Amino acid sequence: MRRITAGFFSVAGVLAVAGQPVLAQATDVEQPGVEASASLTDQTSLPDAIELKGPRPKADPSALPPAATSLPESSEDLAAPPSLALPDQPKQVRIRELRPLSLEQALQIAEVNSPALKAAASQVDQAKSALRARIALWYPTVDFSANNFPQYFKSYSYRNPNFVPAAGQTLDDDGNPVEIPGQNEFYTRQKRLNVGVNVRWNIIDPKRVPEIAQARDLYESARDAYLIALRDLRLNSSTSYFDLQASDESVRVGQASVRASLLNLKDARARYNAGVNTKLDVLEAETQLAEDRKILTDALVGQDIARRRIAQILDLPQDITPTAATPSRPLGLWEPSLQESIIAAYNYREELDQLILEISVNNSRANSSLAAIQPVLGFLNSWSASRTNGQSNRDSWSAINMSDYTWGFNNATSLQLTWSLYDGGRAQAQYRQSKQAAEESAYKFANQRDQIRLEVEQSFYNLRGAIQNIKTTSSRVITSRESYRLSVLRVQAGVSTQRFVIDNQQDLTRAELQYTQAIRDYNTSLARLQRYTGLDALIACSTPDLPATKPEGEEVFIPIEPTPLESACPAFATAAADQPQDDPVRPLW
Repeated sequence: MRRITAGFFSVAGVLAVAGQPVLAQATDVEQPGVEASASLTDQTSLPDAIELKGPRPKADPSALPPAATSLPESSEDLAAPPSLALPDQPKQVRIRELRPLSLEQALQIAEVNSPALKAAASQVDQAKSALRARIALWYPTVDFSANNFPQYFKSYSYRNPNFVPAAGQTLDDDGNPVEIPGQNEFYTRQKRLNVGVNVRWNIIDPKRVPEIAQARDLYESARDAYLIALRDLRLNSSTSYFDLQASDESVRVGQASVRASLLNLKDARARYNAGVNTKLDVLEAETQLAEDRKILTDALVGQDIARRRIAQILDLPQDITPTAATPSRPLGLWEPSLQESIIAAYNYREELDQLILEISVNNSRANSSLAAIQPVLGFLNSWSASRTNGQSNRDSWSAINMSDYTWGFNNATSLQLTWSLYDGGRAQAQYRQSKQAAEESAYKFANQRDQIRLEVEQSFYNLRGAIQNIKTTSSRVITSRESYRLSVLRVQAGVSTQRFVIDNQQDLTRAELQYTQAIRDYNTSLARLQRYTGLDALIACSTPDLPATKPEGEEVFIPIEPTPLESACPAFATAAADQPQDDPVRPLW
């Protein structure tokens, strides 16, 4: 049995035998970008992520267009309400305006208004402040203290003369002290000022370097988180806008179906009254009208929800609802191959950088844990000064001279050594815990790497399927329109029944809805590929225009397996050779 070296098949053609299509012989097609090899790649020879990105990768804002910071004058009234604003009356949330927005305007408003993006930017500022606080460990600290700044002191005390007579005190004949008024009284009135300055600096501090390194890594991780939030915001805004476009198209299709059903019902009743139709035809037309009205109702509900969903993402004022200013159409062509898209995702995804930084943070925490049982040598200089005005005497407060003063200062310089000799093994246990957390982060890196590849592959395969669906559904729309037109003519000519008109109308409605869904899926997959890979340049498409009649000579391909990426743009493949090489590219964001 022959081995298939690629995962794609193509069909040479379709043969018509006795009116039935017969699938031709399928041939092998090697997938572009895949090298045929008899042996698999040795996974142990793959480069190490830390060697490629560095042990402490820095965020690269240049890899992503910066977020908008202001709205144009025409959109200034769409600025977000205050963060703590909370309506308390129904009239404050009543919708007063429907504002048409293009995709570019929606993205700009989201970048300016989004509270989630502002919160991510605030986290970057917080991490930067925390890093600056850790860098301060390299500098000495200077503390100023003032116990009395100043202090007004006043005291009075009286001493019992019967105990321990004061020096020079007069004694009576029996040897007892003679109490003289004022001799055992003490008065004090002073104004005191005491200040001190302490200078402290750790000459050797094993915890200082790992703590600064940890804060720096957390700062870079916060910057990566901001870039991730910006990418997610653009993706969510784009996909919500695509949903809004699809809901508008669904409403248009539902309205057209209702109008067609009303006309069919009118014709059915007219022919019934003329005696050329049956009651069954009228009932079938009424049933189809009810079904189309349900389709329109569901489409209107979906449109309202899609409008309010994008309004929530854009954080618009409470009384404005956005609408889609442009119709649904393919945004562009994705040129990179699947393999190029996967490698680009590995290079540009900040989630991988965050996990590498998480490994570095855990290693810094491990080193900081060991620093708890290492010596710390510090330098300390203490200087203090004091001044006292006033006196203490036995006369009275009025006799104290406040001009009398004393003052002095002290200065002490020393080295201080602290060393925790035994902590019961706590530092070693915390060190092992941090190292084990670093190992866990490495496992998370492997899981995230596989998840990134799956995301890219899913979006790529969905994009490929959406391209095929656009081709098949557009062809179905064209043929359904023609079938519906012919069925109406046959009924009007009296050679067919109303059932054929209803069936063809249902087919046309389903085909147009599926065509709208295919374009939405295509644009959504395109936006997801841009989000997952960081590749933003697209080749612009022209606006699709489905003709009313089926073009002649159109080749029919029936895929057995999904085919490689083809063009989703009308006539792009035939016009690509005529375009100059310097055609402008149109970024989605």
